[in-house]
Amino acid sequence: MSSRIDRSSTSDPRHPWRRPRVVLWAVAGVITLGFLLAVEAVSRHYGEAGPVTVQAREVLFPPKPGPLYGGLALMMVVLTWRQRFIALGATIGIDVLFVLGRWAAGAEVPEGHLFGNGALWVMLGCAVFALTRRTGPERVLLLKGVGLGLLLVAGRKTGDAWLFITSKSRPKVLDPYVAMADHALGSPSWLVGRAVEATGSVGSHLLHFVYGELAVAAIVVAVYQLRNVAAERRFPRHHLVRTFLVIGLLGPAVYMVFPVVGPVFAYGPGASGTGGVEWAVANLWPHTPAPITAPHPVLYDGLTPRNCMPSLHTAWATAIFIHSRNAPRPMRYAGTFWLVATLTATLGFGYHYGVDLVAGLVFALTVEAGLRTFDRGWDRSGVQLVAYGTAVFAALLVSYRWLPMRMAAHPWVFGPLLLLALASVVYGYLRTTREWEPKAAPALVAAPQPELV
Repeated sequence: MSSRIDRSSTSDPRHPWRRPRVVLWAVAGVITLGFLLAVEAVSRHYGEAGPVTVQAREVLFPPKPGPLYGGLALMMVVLTWRQRFIALGATIGIDVLFVLGRWAAGAEVPEGHLFGNGALWVMLGCAVFALTRRTGPERVLLLKGVGLGLLLVAGRKTGDAWLFITSKSRPKVLDPYVAMADHALGSPSWLVGRAVEATGSVGSHLLHFVYGELAVAAIVVAVYQLRNVAAERRFPRHHLVRTFLVIGLLGPAVYMVFPVVGPVFAYGPGASGTGGVEWAVANLWPHTPAPITAPHPVLYDGLTPRNCMPSLHTAWATAIFIHSRNAPRPMRYAGTFWLVATLTATLGFGYHYGVDLVAGLVFALTVEAGLRTFDRGWDRSGVQLVAYGTAVFAALLVSYRWLPMRMAAHPWVFGPLLLLALASVVYGYLRTTREWEPKAAPALVAAPQPELV
C-alpha cells in the first residue's frame, strides 16, 4: 500500500522532481561531475593532477588567491551586509593563520600563492551552514551562491587542466592553415604586433594588465548584475557568469578539433616559457608576414596549449561588453575599453590570428543568444538566430581548414566575405534581442482640467 502511495505522490506535477527546471539542473549537475572526473582521469593519464585533486589540495596547501577571492565575491551576493562583513573577516583571519603557520614551519610557498585558503574555507563553511542551519528557499539561495563561487574556481582549474591536455594529446598544430587564411584579413597580428612594439613598455604593460585581468573585469560586471540578489532573495534569469561558464565549457572542445598555438609561437620565438625558434615554422613574427605556401600540419612542443581557435579571450571580452550595456555609463565605457584592449592584446602579443578573433566573436554571440533563447522557451526567432550563428561558426572553421590557399590568393574576395559573415551575425543578434526587450508603456495623457472662473 505504501509503495502505491509513494508512486502516486511522485507523479504529482507539483512534486519537485516533476518540475522541468529541477530535472534540468539535476542532469546538468551529473554531466558536470562526469566531465570533471573525465578531465581528472585524462590529466592523470598524462602525468599531472587534475582539477579535482588540485582543488582538494588547496584546502591546506598554498593556492592562487585570485580565483578563490573572485569566487568568494560572487558567493557574497546572496548574503546580507552583516553576513558579508562576517564572511570577509573570517576569510582574512583564516588566511592570517595559514600564513603564520607556514612561516613558523618554514614551508616553501610558490610565488603568488601566499594566501587564499580562507576564501575556500568560508565558501565550504557556508555550504555546511546552508545544509545544517537553513531550510527551504533560504537554503537553496545560499547553496546557489556557494555553487556559483565554487563553479568559478572549478572552471579555472578545469580550464588549466584542459589546456595541458591539448598540449599532450595534439602534437601537431594547424597554424600554417590559419596563417594562410589570415592573409584574407591582411595578417592583422603582424600589423598590430609592430604597433604594440612601437608603443614601448607603457603600451605593453597596459595591454598585459587588461589581458591578464579579464576575470576581474567579469567579476565586477557580474557583481553589479547580481547586486540585488540579497534583497530580492532570488537570482536573475540571465547574467554574465552563465555566459562565461558556457563559453569556457564549449569553447575548449574546438581546441581538440582545430589545434592552433598562435603566431608568436608558430612564427616567432614563443612566450611564457614555452615554444621557441626551434619549434617555429619560421622566425617571422611580427616583422615579416608568413609567405603564401601550401600549408600542412606541423609538430610542436608538448607544453604550449593549443588554445587559439576560437579566441576565447575575445569571446569573454565580448560577453563583458554585452552585459555591461545596461550598467551605468562608467561601466559601459569600461566594458568597451576592455573589449578593444583585449582584441588589441590578443593580436599585438601574437597570441591569436585575426581569423581567430572573427570566430571568437561569432561564438560569443551564438552562446549568448542560446542562453537567452533558453530562458524564453526556445521561441522561433531565438532558434533561428542560434542555428544561423552555429552555421556561420562551422563555415568559418571549414574555410580555414580547407580553403586557406584560396583565401590567401584572393584577399579582396574572402576578406570582405569574412567581415560580412561576422556583421550578419552581429546584425541578427541586435535585431532579434531588441525585439525581446520589454516595451515601455505609453504615458497616460492627463485630461484637461476646467478653468476656475
